[in-house]
Amino acid sequence: MTTVTNAGLRRLAAVDRAAAQAGLGPGMSLADALALVPEVKAVAAEPEADQALLAALAERCGHYTPFTALDGADGVWLDIAGCDHLFGGEAALLEHLLARMARLGLAARAGLADTPGAAWAVSRFGNGRTIVPPGAQRGMLAPLPLAALRLPAAVLATLDGLGLRRIGDLYAIPAATLTARFGPQVARRLGQALGSEGEPISPIRPPLPHRLHAAFAEPMGRREDVAEATRRLVARLCRRLGAEHLGLRRLEVAAFGVDGGVQRVEAGTGRPVRDPRALMRLLAEKLDRLNTGFGIEMLSVAAPEVAPLAPEQGGMEAAQEDTTLAPLLDSLGNRLGFDKVARLAPHRSHLPERAVRPQPAAAAPPPESWPEARRPLRLFSHPEPVEAVAPVPDSPPVLFRWRRRTHRVARADGAERIACEWWRRAAPERDYYLVEDQQGRRFWLFRQGLFGADPPPKWFIHGVFG
Repeated sequence: MTTVTNAGLRRLAAVDRAAAQAGLGPGMSLADALALVPEVKAVAAEPEADQALLAALAERCGHYTPFTALDGADGVWLDIAGCDHLFGGEAALLEHLLARMARLGLAARAGLADTPGAAWAVSRFGNGRTIVPPGAQRGMLAPLPLAALRLPAAVLATLDGLGLRRIGDLYAIPAATLTARFGPQVARRLGQALGSEGEPISPIRPPLPHRLHAAFAEPMGRREDVAEATRRLVARLCRRLGAEHLGLRRLEVAAFGVDGGVQRVEAGTGRPVRDPRALMRLLAEKLDRLNTGFGIEMLSVAAPEVAPLAPEQGGMEAAQEDTTLAPLLDSLGNRLGFDKVARLAPHRSHLPERAVRPQPAAAAPPPESWPEARRPLRLFSHPEPVEAVAPVPDSPPVLFRWRRRTHRVARADGAERIACEWWRRAAPERDYYLVEDQQGRRFWLFRQGLFGADPPPKWFIHGVFG
């Protein structure tokens, strides 16, 4: 059993079956427990570790349904609507689930009903594996104690003082009377259990409409078999997306192991894709890193992000490989992260250093077009100062010194005058020149300011050609 400290008093947080049979239970002080059973063994409770284990169990229950959710500190919700036939029916699914928990060394109780409230009640106060037939909640819940309605202890004590101890005792009392006498909680919990009032539950992962899975009669231990099964599922998923004129932007593969573990790998794309070969190339390296352990017993593939993709006309010849940059961008994005792969895009600004902006490589091209004026292949983010000599004030330089090296100008073209935008802080105008030195190297220089002004003009290099 485990203990937790509350206001300086150590109390029992949970007990095992032997301790429960000896009369111990959660909430009892450790001193009373030792007085009742001196040989009892207690360990400190670890709520954070318990919650982490519960979250891992909820993930593993994705083997049965994509809709799983945490239920407080000791339970997991499973919405198995439409999934039970995959395991041979509701009873077979329940037996499989409990056997799986037993293999993991966990003692579990299960209940199945049309409503979450009824399932909660029979799982904790039933025989440990109770199935409530459709529409039979009222009869099967009637003999259960009121604690099965998830009511606070203070409310239960008040009801008990009035002789109301079973759920069936509340059936004859109108809901308005229950609300007026005990507050809204009793009527709401009773309505949730019987199905007259809804109870929303948020899954740990949102259900995805584009999801496929495959369970295997024998667990797969070879990575090659896992990759082939994944390829077939991805191909089926792409055919389904094609029928809906969609392409995926992100692909998720989940591998469920015999030991209860769940491994997930993802691949993203820069544009909508439904080519199985391209997607498997992106997944290949990640699938190779899967730990098959004792074997993979189920695989699922899902498309969490989709986008419209028009159907393409195929030819009589074999499909050609995509020769655009898209496959390269997808490969780099999956290796490095799509937020780390960028491309330059034009931006509306007169100043050259502001006329280019990096943007994610997967983003749609901006509406702006590149300027028609000649610009250097390599543009410096910040212009670098140079020492220049010009024969007359408005002429290009005949020589300049940059990075401790002198360049004699053989040819020059310009000037191109560029001024700062009117809404920005006033700055001197720039006169740009394309110059070529005697070795054939070309540079983009500019003079900032005008002769005779204060301060005097200065020369800068802003980029190089080639």
